[in-house]
Amino acid sequence: MADLRTDHGPKPYVLDIEKVTTDNEAFRDTLWTGKFLQMTVMAIPAGGEIGAEVHDDHDQFLRLEAGKGRIMIGDSPDKLDVDQVVEDDFAVFVPAGKWHNMVNEGEETIKLYSIYAAPDHVPGTYHETKDDADNDPNEQH
Repeated sequence: MADLRTDHGPKPYVLDIEKVTTDNEAFRDTLWTGKFLQMTVMAIPAGGEIGAEVHDDHDQFLRLEAGKGRIMIGDSPDKLDVDQVVEDDFAVFVPAGKWHNMVNEGEETIKLYSIYAAPDHVPGTYHETKDDADNDPNEQH
């Protein structure tokens, strides 16, 4: 199994991404940061959410490996025109400059991985909970 809580970038890294994603219990764990790309795994508990956010200078790809939720994407936190239920095996592409949020409306924890191009988080970022992420001075709020 891949070593979680370790950022393996920018050196080459090979993993069973589905297993690593479904085994993760942390809200966010940054597993690989390169010059132009970053990969994190996330666990969003039932009733939880990522929280509305925007990345002005990079695109984001999300892939659900477990759970069911609602993805919302739009031009502002109050105008999220895309509002769709997503579940295991769904992929979401979020263009730079679009506000987005993922809310867990199911009963099981959402397990997903996220790829940022370019990186969004400080290499090695680890947040056990959403509260940890919300209180991290290195995170954009």
